[in-house]
Amino acid sequence: MVAAYFFDNDDSVDFRQPHNSGKDVSLDHLAKLGVIYKHLPSQEEVDSLAEQRGYKNRDIMNLNAARFDNNEQLMVEKMKVFYKEHIHEDEEIRYCMDGDGYFDIKDSVLDRWIRVRLDRYDLIIVPAGIFHRFAVTTNNYIKALRLFKDEPKWQAINKPEADQNPIRKSYLATLQTA
Repeated sequence: MVAAYFFDNDDSVDFRQPHNSGKDVSLDHLAKLGVIYKHLPSQEEVDSLAEQRGYKNRDIMNLNAARFDNNEQLMVEKMKVFYKEHIHEDEEIRYCMDGDGYFDIKDSVLDRWIRVRLDRYDLIIVPAGIFHRFAVTTNNYIKALRLFKDEPKWQAINKPEADQNPIRKSYLATLQTA
C-alpha cells in the first residue's frame, strides 16, 4: 500500500528524507485533488491504463548516482531542479519500474504539502495545474516510465509565474466545484 502523508515542513532536514508528519493522507483525499494512484505489478496493466487514458508516447527516466559520476553532492544539486514547486500544463504520469522516490503534492485547499512515496510498480497521475515537486529517496535511485498523451515534453512552470497560468486557474476551479 502506498505511503501518503502530510509533509512535516522541516527544511533543516535533507529533502530526500521521509519528512513524515505522522498524519496519513487517504487515497480518497488525493483523488479529491485530482491525483490518481495505482499499484500495477505488470507491464500489461500499465499498457492497458495507457490505452484507456490515451497515452501515446513514453520514455524512461533513470536517475542514479552513476549519471553524476557517483558524486552524491552533484546529484543532490541537480535534483533540486525537480524539487522546486511547479506545475505542468499537461498531466504528469510516472510509473516506478525500480527504486523509489517522492512526489510532493500541494493541497491548495488546506495549503499543505502531501508526500507520496513511490516504490516499484507504483503509478501516479498528477493533474495539470497542481503544484508539485519530486525527490529521490536517500537511495538516490529511481527508474521511472514517463507516459505522455502527445509528444514527450516536460515544461515546468515555477512560482510565481504559475499562479497566473490559465491551466492553474482551471485546476483551482475544479477544486471549488468538487
